[in-house]
Amino acid sequence: MRTLVPMENLLFFWLVFANLLGLILMGADKSRAKRGAWRVPEKTFFLLALLGGCVGCWAGMYLFRHKTRHWYFVIGMPAILVLQILLAFWLYANPL
Repeated sequence: MRTLVPMENLLFFWLVFANLLGLILMGADKSRAKRGAWRVPEKTFFLLALLGGCVGCWAGMYLFRHKTRHWYFVIGMPAILVLQILLAFWLYANPL
């Protein structure tokens, strides 16, 4: 049975969306931190990273110089990315 949109396309668009959202949220949170306004919870960044937006969050950390002093971001974001890459290779080698 053919689907309207192949799963690979959906995954691609989701990853683009999640990474752009991570990048935008990092910038918005940095701006809010400077103004003393309401902040994005840290668990939101990690949830988004786990859902595929790790590269965007990680890029936003260094682009906006935000959360780079928190060891759990400096270590956690790359660790999530490495785990996701390993999972992708494993799924590619062992299709369901």
